[in-house]
Amino acid sequence: MYINDYISKQHVYDAIVIGSGISGGWAAMELCKKGLKTLLLDRGRDVKHVVDYPTAMLHPWEFKLRLNNDMSVIRENPIQSKGFDDGNRLFYVNDKEQPYIQQRPFNWFRGNQVGGRSLVWGRQCYRLSDLDFEANVKDGVGIDWPIRYKDIESWYEYVERYIGVSGRREGLTHLPDGAYLPPMELNCIEQHLEKSIKEQFNRVLTIARVANLTKGWHGRGPCLYRNLCSRGCPYGGYFSSNSATIPQAMETGNLTLRPFSLVTEIIYDKESNKAKGVRVIDTETGDVYEYYARIIFLNASTIASAAILLNSKSDRFPDGLGNDSDQIGRNLMDHHSSAGASGIYEGYQDYYYKGRRPCGFLIPRFRNVGENHRPEFVRGYQIQGIGSRDSWQNKMEYLSGFGKKFKDELTKPGVWSIWMGGWGECLPYSDNRITLDKDRLDKWGMPLIAVNFSYRENEARMKEDIREVCAEMLRKSGFEQVNSFDYDKPGGNTVHEMGTVRMGNDPKTSVLNKYNQIHAVKNVFITDGSCMTSSACQNPSLTYMALTARACTYAYELLKKREL
Repeated sequence: MYINDYISKQHVYDAIVIGSGISGGWAAMELCKKGLKTLLLDRGRDVKHVVDYPTAMLHPWEFKLRLNNDMSVIRENPIQSKGFDDGNRLFYVNDKEQPYIQQRPFNWFRGNQVGGRSLVWGRQCYRLSDLDFEANVKDGVGIDWPIRYKDIESWYEYVERYIGVSGRREGLTHLPDGAYLPPMELNCIEQHLEKSIKEQFNRVLTIARVANLTKGWHGRGPCLYRNLCSRGCPYGGYFSSNSATIPQAMETGNLTLRPFSLVTEIIYDKESNKAKGVRVIDTETGDVYEYYARIIFLNASTIASAAILLNSKSDRFPDGLGNDSDQIGRNLMDHHSSAGASGIYEGYQDYYYKGRRPCGFLIPRFRNVGENHRPEFVRGYQIQGIGSRDSWQNKMEYLSGFGKKFKDELTKPGVWSIWMGGWGECLPYSDNRITLDKDRLDKWGMPLIAVNFSYRENEARMKEDIREVCAEMLRKSGFEQVNSFDYDKPGGNTVHEMGTVRMGNDPKTSVLNKYNQIHAVKNVFITDGSCMTSSACQNPSLTYMALTARACTYAYELLKKREL
């Protein structure tokens, strides 16, 4: 049901979930399935599966500017326009209407609607291993994770079996295999590179592990290889909150969904030493409401979740709810993905492929694994890439003319090429952080969020290695015109921000315990990217979902025992 504030009297629930993206949708489903009356809040509009994907079936020529962004749109959206085109712009915020402060360049891509960024995510799903969970304590960087791989191994499988992850098992301890649907296929040039780097470097190249369905799964899919995922998939060919977790939560009869609900703070009750509810601004009317619950899951996304906590002040928590350690907002991380190489290959002219596969390939981390140690930097990176034949879009850059001959030349497949880049680990730095500027307010009277972030020497040295390694693999595999690059993109561009409300064993140096509870406020759980203690180099969303499912079960058990 949808809440009607003119009818509802109590505003009391068993659970409140703030944010409906990847982790918030999971929390809502898990709690509702356990029988808890749950209120799901999102600051944006509602987006219903299928009916609210208006661009999903449109061809490029049906857009006014053929998917290009209008200059007026770019001027209003200097950040978001770097991530959207005319086909998926409806799933991004408006920069002018929802500003933030960049103390140093940081591109914060946001999707404030029901489903959040689960509608536009890259869908790559990789497990972390103990190489990642033990890294901080072994390197003396940051603080130790309070969990190890065995703590969430079964939860990874639980999530994979629900969302549907296609992929190939490779038997690597540092990139554990999962429960996979049949993999998508590498094309011939990718298979060529796979064979070459295995023979010459003993490195693995595998198809990306993605939440795109290679067969029908739990009433969704399969993927039709249109590669239009970011517009919303009417077929449910990829996992999103809108296609899976939220509808399933609704089916239980236990979910109340309230869009247009900006949570300004979590309300703390000093008598019980717990949070008793949330304060909300209705973004359409400007009215303020309070909702109450026994447990609260904060899943508004890394930066927004930290901001809500910082704004939730009381006599007990003058610096923000649960901020005894002064760690809320600190340790912001985002993978760097600027460096890599590309090259062309003259062979395989009698081969092509069909469809538009919605993923590329992966070369799992090999640096600082086992005996492959590089003293120039700690941690490592994975390489993502894609192989394809030159198409008419690329040829437009160097061909000119008109008529049949020009058209024939344009539509003839060109040479094979491969592009690949490193997704590298970012270390947790205490002064990479978000704060609130009380002197600058948004249109709802909330302090603007200020982001201060930069990559450091360790990341710079890693990027140098990525450039050299990618170029070397291509050259030794017979590629020509090999070009290494570093786009030098600022933080935020990989859209893997995490770490601002980190987990840890010691309340003096962390905010959350091993079950994602705030140390000092036991009925508040945070399982979005903000909980991460280090970033690893793998795409992180699968870990968020596994931690969410685990925390929901733990919270429910505590409720049953009346310990919350």
